[in-house]
Amino acid sequence: MSPQRSTHPRSTPLNRRRTTLTAALALAAGSVLLTACGGGTTAGGAGDVVAAGARGPKINIGPDQHRLHGTEDPEIAALVPARVRRTGELRIGVSADGSPPLTFHATDDKTLIGVEEDLATLVADTLGLTPRFEPLSWENLFVGLDSGKLDAVFSNVTVTEERKDRYDFATYRRDQLAMEAKKGSGWKVRGAKDVAGRTIAVDSGTNQEKILVDWSKENERAGRKPVDIKYFKKPSDTYLALQSGRLDGCFGPNPTAAYHVATAGRTEVVGTFSGGGKSVQGKIAATTKKGSGLVKAYAAALQKVIDNGRYGKVLARWGLTGEALKTSQINPPGLPRTAN
Repeated sequence: MSPQRSTHPRSTPLNRRRTTLTAALALAAGSVLLTACGGGTTAGGAGDVVAAGARGPKINIGPDQHRLHGTEDPEIAALVPARVRRTGELRIGVSADGSPPLTFHATDDKTLIGVEEDLATLVADTLGLTPRFEPLSWENLFVGLDSGKLDAVFSNVTVTEERKDRYDFATYRRDQLAMEAKKGSGWKVRGAKDVAGRTIAVDSGTNQEKILVDWSKENERAGRKPVDIKYFKKPSDTYLALQSGRLDGCFGPNPTAAYHVATAGRTEVVGTFSGGGKSVQGKIAATTKKGSGLVKAYAAALQKVIDNGRYGKVLARWGLTGEALKTSQINPPGLPRTAN
């Protein structure tokens, strides 16, 4: 994605957990099965479907999504402030440089699809509003909320204590990181000792890099070998290094890994971890301007679709069942504040 990076930046309150995901590159017989903008096709020529790995479902990446819809709940819809109800629309900010399976372009290179659009549509339907998606850069998503041009952001935003000063959150997914390895590696990663002496790729300036560096230091203190950390400019280079055996694994956002595993069929997830590290289970949330009056409506709508099963079907469609929540929480404990 422009460039295709899986980042959880830590440098500022707004971008500390930005997730601009890598393209899910399915490497088979030297071919790329899916491009970042959704313009690629499967090797067999079925342009609107990405063939999954041996046992996974096929994933529709065409513009005709047959998206699952919700039904209006009058009681929940009544929670929406009158100023928003009068417009009949819910203005939703999504990533302009996203990638599968969160927000990306279908095979027509213009239709926005992904798990974020699917979940936001369920929320809007439940509130009796028409979703209007606005693709924006990461910084402009927050500018849009601050200025009142957006009612919500569905863009893999993690709840942090710093962000709670300015925004309200209704959670809808666990924030998970994943270690991805070559299929059949027999490797399981649960913590520091499992990565001792291993060669692992990670993006710089991210939460996952911090966790990996901390693990490496822990190993050294315990008399074990440190991690050999590698950095690549392109995700395709990372995956080629993984397949060739130059890497033991790559550490990044779980959605990216889950999608790549499903579509390529040549790798596997060997460990998952909270994006918040040991301190807190990170959570992804629908984001709105603090005091906008919308967060209760979002949480109620999300709880409705969790309870009626539509939420689970959407996550299953995109291979993210492991990130499911049973309850949508309003402003739960977030990732700790960073030291200035």
